[in-house]
Amino acid sequence: MNAHTGKTQVIEYFAKELSWLSFNERVLQEAKDKSNPIIERMRFLGIFSNNLDEFFRVRVADVKRRILLSKLPDANFEEDEVLLGQVQKKVLLLGKKFNQVHQQILSDLTAHNIHVDRPEKLSEFHLNWLKIYFNDNVLQHISPILLDENKDYSDYVNDTMTYLFVEMCDEKSHYAMLEVPTDRVPRFINLPPEKTRRHKTIVMLDDVILYFLNDVFNSFFSFKTIQGYSIKLTRDAEYNLDDELEEGLLDKMSKGLKQRIYAEPVRLVYDETMPDNMLKVMKKRLSVTHHDALIPAGRYRNFRDFIAFPNVGRQYLENKPLPALQSAALNKHTSVFDAISEQDILLYYPYHTFNHLLEYVRQAAFDPKVTQIKVNIYRVASKSRLISSLINAAKNGKQVTVMVELKARFDEQNNIEWAKILSGAGIRVIFGIPALKVHSKLCIIHRKEKGQIVKYAHIGTGNFHEKTAKIYTDFSLFTKHVGICEECDSVFKFIESSYKPFNFEYLMLSPVNARDTLLDLIDKEIQHVENGCAGKITIKVNNLVDKQLVDKLYYAGRRGVKIRIIIRGMCSLIPGVARFSDNIRIISIVDRFLEHPRVMVFGNNANDKVYISSADWMTRNLDHRVEVGVPILDAKLKQLIIDILELQFKDRTKARLIDSEQKNAYVRRGNRKKIRSQIAIYDHLKKWEGNYNNG
Repeated sequence: MNAHTGKTQVIEYFAKELSWLSFNERVLQEAKDKSNPIIERMRFLGIFSNNLDEFFRVRVADVKRRILLSKLPDANFEEDEVLLGQVQKKVLLLGKKFNQVHQQILSDLTAHNIHVDRPEKLSEFHLNWLKIYFNDNVLQHISPILLDENKDYSDYVNDTMTYLFVEMCDEKSHYAMLEVPTDRVPRFINLPPEKTRRHKTIVMLDDVILYFLNDVFNSFFSFKTIQGYSIKLTRDAEYNLDDELEEGLLDKMSKGLKQRIYAEPVRLVYDETMPDNMLKVMKKRLSVTHHDALIPAGRYRNFRDFIAFPNVGRQYLENKPLPALQSAALNKHTSVFDAISEQDILLYYPYHTFNHLLEYVRQAAFDPKVTQIKVNIYRVASKSRLISSLINAAKNGKQVTVMVELKARFDEQNNIEWAKILSGAGIRVIFGIPALKVHSKLCIIHRKEKGQIVKYAHIGTGNFHEKTAKIYTDFSLFTKHVGICEECDSVFKFIESSYKPFNFEYLMLSPVNARDTLLDLIDKEIQHVENGCAGKITIKVNNLVDKQLVDKLYYAGRRGVKIRIIIRGMCSLIPGVARFSDNIRIISIVDRFLEHPRVMVFGNNANDKVYISSADWMTRNLDHRVEVGVPILDAKLKQLIIDILELQFKDRTKARLIDSEQKNAYVRRGNRKKIRSQIAIYDHLKKWEGNYNNG
């Protein structure tokens, strides 16, 4: 995909969908890497699978929609058709690698006395136990759907579940589908020990149902043979809201979620051993079109369940826990507000405990001096302590305002329920701007001190989610800085009254000034080079696909600015091209924690400007969402962030180079020390906190 700038310069971009698949290939590399504990390798297969599900629901669905709408004036049918073909080819290639890695992991598990077996390989002792288990725990949850010859059954399929497509043969073939009830029965069934406790055996729920398939149907149907194969349908995750003004937003969102259930299928994955005649019937019954990705694969679907693959062996078969660190600055005081009054405080999860943030809100809920709490919610845990504290605050007479983003993809239903609970507790719930998702991570507290209202702010790069805070790396800044706190307060006013003019001197606020601020900061680095000084930019984001910013980085690199980037997911920028982008170096790190923060460092002629933000460098984040970036003003905290980034650029264990061919080659170690940045960062923060305690 090309774009032209000026008369002769041709700018090349990676297709974002293909660069995303390259990212997921890095996840698969971790599953293959034998230096990782064996249980963690299996769990990486689950992460890979979960990622791919979302990729089809969102990215592939978008491409397919563009193809189906090819008659529109601005559509590029041929380009999208080619892209869809490239995606299909890459997915099939990754699928083959996935199956190979899975088989290798199963073999490696056997070497550790952990056996993932099918029922037909089990002893009579285990089969007898399994028969009782099936009758007592599984059969009651199985409700087959009998398939009529002339009916479309695609609307019957829930795309979060695995199904078995069944053929019963006598004089005529009859077909059925049944859901594998993993939401009610454990997917991984641990069998009791038979001879030695060292020998551990796990069977999959799917295989148990297939083994006892005859018992499901023989009371009602006559057949000579019966066989079943796993399938999974993935749907378009987008949905349309009803525009009727008299309906409330909650009702519209609920309708939208129901529409998603019946949305167009974009992928059908099936057991590649399924006979051709069954495959033909299945495609017809589920109305699969030639634009759908029909993907043959291994025996199991919904591999995302393997994220929770149990460790039934020794502790060393999974990652050694890293105890969450305490903030010395916060622990120095019994009141979080006294601690923040003394200095700005920076936390980096999951290295730091998330309890500090929860304590910030918990104390605010009953502190007699606190008058008001404002927070915006994008994703929260199913049993959220933060929500509990907000409800307690309302009970204690605090004025609580919660901005709930109902359009947080895949969390809509949870957020609808939270909105109802919060409203029922007397909390003022607002839903933001209809055209803009609110993705910022703010929590503002008003406190009456010496007769005056003083404001405290939390600005973060990640969600207020206790569970993901244990596996996502994210920054949280706590500050009492008057200018920053006032502007954070203004963000809530902007959400409610976006038509009013707002001026932001400190914050980067999308869609108000973030794009222009970033472009201006890049321009200043170019000016430093033109004035004979060094120009340096360091960026860490999840995704870099906004064409204007990519073009500006290309231009800055050609002007002599040294640019380093850490990318987790999609990247349209092609680095390292001679005389074009050879001043730009990009790495990606995939390890035990998911790299999630957005950080920017601009050299500013040896006076670094450092920002953390909730926004990726994507058009949607800059122009169609409410996102907040904040400058780090405290010199020690600026240096801490820079130190963390430097450790990542020194990674010689988990860092991959992003190059023009998307090879995902590991950064060469050479004669350098073998640094694993996530462990090195933990050690650095532990020492940093210790130095604080020691003065």
